[in-house]
Amino acid sequence: MPSTFFGRIAYLIELYGPSFLRGAWYSLVIAIVGTFIGCVIGLVVGIIKTIPVSKKDSTVKRVVLAVVKAVLGAYVEVFRGTPMMAQAMMIYYGAAALFHYNMSMWFAAFFIVSINTGAYMAETVRGGIISIDPGQTEGAMAIGMTHFQTMTSVIMPQALRNIMPQIGNNLIINIKDTCVLSTIGVVELFYATKSVAGALYTYFEAFTIAMVIYFVMTFACSRLLRLLENKMDGPDNYDLATTDTLTHTSGMYPFKKRRAEHE
Repeated sequence: MPSTFFGRIAYLIELYGPSFLRGAWYSLVIAIVGTFIGCVIGLVVGIIKTIPVSKKDSTVKRVVLAVVKAVLGAYVEVFRGTPMMAQAMMIYYGAAALFHYNMSMWFAAFFIVSINTGAYMAETVRGGIISIDPGQTEGAMAIGMTHFQTMTSVIMPQALRNIMPQIGNNLIINIKDTCVLSTIGVVELFYATKSVAGALYTYFEAFTIAMVIYFVMTFACSRLLRLLENKMDGPDNYDLATTDTLTHTSGMYPFKKRRAEHE
């Protein structure tokens, strides 16, 4: 064992590098899949919670929607108000104790991260929907669009751009929070780091390596998501209807072309 700090780090990387990489890969896969499924759950829950109810609706519809919204509201409040570690312990061991169902490592990891993320994304989606100008919903309804058509064709394309930063935040949080799954035996980066540190009693060096790996994963994901956000924004200047000759006769030239003509 080398006597210097960096020497011990190099020694651990050489000896246990594959274990660190395997744990980092498991953490990344669990975070990405869990965030994706959680976003789908949040999208469905958020849309349902924003379904309007009027006095013209039938009593059955109003009662059903009230019950469904109450159940979804309870789901959101419970999973946002309790730590993921407690949820993991309750779900994993509770399924075995109450239903005699032993979850596999991967299923437990995906399920726990997904439903936890879904609770947070439900409120994010709801906030994104209500942030859109109500006049757009009224206009869509005025031309005969249903609530589903309004959501899919008018509101959600705009709301999705508004909630993209929060989706990125949830992904980064999930990459770090996969460490709580070590309590139920999921061999992710934190679990692998504990094993390496305990083998040679090099806790400081092992967790320094783990912190660097976590930072690299979160930083890379944040940069990629920032590029995606910029891509969704589109170009600064738009060339509108350039294939229509009538637009040129009315003076609607592209911005760059008009500037070049004046120069």
